[in-house]
Amino acid sequence: MGYIPDLDFVLHDVEEEQKEQFLFQHSEKIAVAYGIISTTPLKPIRIFKNLRVCGDCHTVMKYISIAIGREIVVRDSNRFHHMKNGVCSCKDYW
Repeated sequence: MGYIPDLDFVLHDVEEEQKEQFLFQHSEKIAVAYGIISTTPLKPIRIFKNLRVCGDCHTVMKYISIAIGREIVVRDSNRFHHMKNGVCSCKDYW
């Protein structure tokens, strides 16, 4: 299992290294990290977002659900995404 950032989701005209940094700072990734350290291991991590989740964050959350063995539920502006064992309920139609 490995994660490679999808730089196509950065819409700024900057260097490749800066694009990776922009992706690492997306709020939903930070929210998942906080959820991992602040909740009990048996509970799902729930994130509510008023914008759409980008494709890179969607992929990362699927990988994280495998790595930590927990369900991650993300509500974006269009739908709920239930990620469990690397599979999303939207069937990658986000």
